[in-house]
Amino acid sequence: MEGSMIFLMILPIVAFLYAAVGHGGASGYLALMAIFGFATQDMKVIALMLNLFVAGISFYLFWKKGFFNKNLFIPFAIGSIPAAFLGGELGIDAFWFKKILAVLLLFAILRMLNVFGKEKTAIKPIQFLPALIIGASIGFFSGMIGIGGGIILSPVILLLGWGKMKETAAVSALFIFVNSAAGLIGTAMNGINLEVSQATVISCISVALIGGFAGAFWGSGLKNLKQLKYVLAFVLMIAVVKLVVV
Repeated sequence: MEGSMIFLMILPIVAFLYAAVGHGGASGYLALMAIFGFATQDMKVIALMLNLFVAGISFYLFWKKGFFNKNLFIPFAIGSIPAAFLGGELGIDAFWFKKILAVLLLFAILRMLNVFGKEKTAIKPIQFLPALIIGASIGFFSGMIGIGGGIILSPVILLLGWGKMKETAAVSALFIFVNSAAGLIGTAMNGINLEVSQATVISCISVALIGGFAGAFWGSGLKNLKQLKYVLAFVLMIAVVKLVVV
């Protein structure tokens, strides 16, 4: 694959930025893979695999520092896990995959730029049924496209005032992990035939792990990533343009 070394150099940076806010980074990985010309079927599977590792590390570090709220997580997870499995099992045409991904990436860009999803001062009790429905909706599209859904869940939690920023990051990380696992299992039901080599997949996982661990360690320590988020937003916008035009 042309530009593979450049891709592997950028990948840990993306993992770092996403893990710092409790995300697995699938939307960023998909954006990069779109830019570097990965096959559609490879993009979804690789993104879900990377999500498992990066979101898992991110959750552990946020949980270790006491930010995880299981009562906030459970309603979303109950709805999302079976829906992510169904979404992963569902085949999707390459054309529509790119267009839906472009819309989700725009959502990710707006979140990165803090257009919405700012932390509220007053925290409200979570409402079980709405959370269940929200979780199922996010889970289905997550499994279908190959993301964990944290980039959507985080601003929803913050907008509704159901959690603080770090609490939201911890919940989102575990949400991404379980959704990615369910989506990957659902995808495997239809068979996984990657065009890229096993060595490429292992390389992607290795560098993403490095970036993910560093990002989660930094983010859970309340560091400021404002300027780096702008860079990531720019990368995502390049991918959106490519997905819409090509």
